[in-house]
Order: sequence, then C-alpha cells, then structure tokens
Amino acid sequence: MARIDYYDFGEIVVDGRTYYRDLIITPKRIISNWWRIEGHKLFLDDLKDVLNEDFEYIVIGTGYYGYMVVMEEVFKYMEERGIKIIVKPTRDAVKEYNSLVAKGAKVVGAFHLTC
Repeated sequence: MARIDYYDFGEIVVDGRTYYRDLIITPKRIISNWWRIEGHKLFLDDLKDVLNEDFEYIVIGTGYYGYMVVMEEVFKYMEERGIKIIVKPTRDAVKEYNSLVAKGAKVVGAFHLTC
C-alpha cells in the first residue's frame, strides 16, 4: 500500500512522488488527475473507477478547508457493501489514511487537494 509522505494545499507526496491534482489511492494503484462531475461535490459516479476493487475502508479528504461535500448516495453505497467511510478535511484524512495503512487495512483514499 502506498503511504502519504506530505500534504499541503494543492500538493501531496505519495511514496516520494509529488502530485498537484486531486487523486485516488487504492491498494493496487494511484489514479492521478482525479476529476469529479462537480468540483465540490462527490457523487458515487466519481468513484466508479475503484468500486470493483477490494477494500475495507474509504477515506475521503474533502479539501484543505473541507469544502467538498460527499453526497448521501456515497454513504449509502458504502454502507450496503460493508465498507467503512471516513470523511474529513484532507489534512486529517491523510493522517487517518496513513494510520489505517500502517495497521494493514485495505484502504482507498480519495483526496481533494485544494479548497
């Protein structure tokens, strides 16, 4: 599993590589330049590239100031699949993600880097 080395507004470093756009980290890959239907709303369709993967947790970083809103359909879908969902401003979400990875959990991290 990838580990996040650093995060600040508009920048995240994952396993030594720097990214300047929103991204998703799965147990198997990194999806860079992640784009959503509406920039500050997260719909289930925005996660379609990872829904078939095997994971126990999804950690959603809602931005530096926490402006991104996770729509109810995302919570409902994850609950139906038995996936624990954690939603926090990105700085706190990064800490949570790294903590779960360190414990050996299968985690998807979806991180909005600005706002």
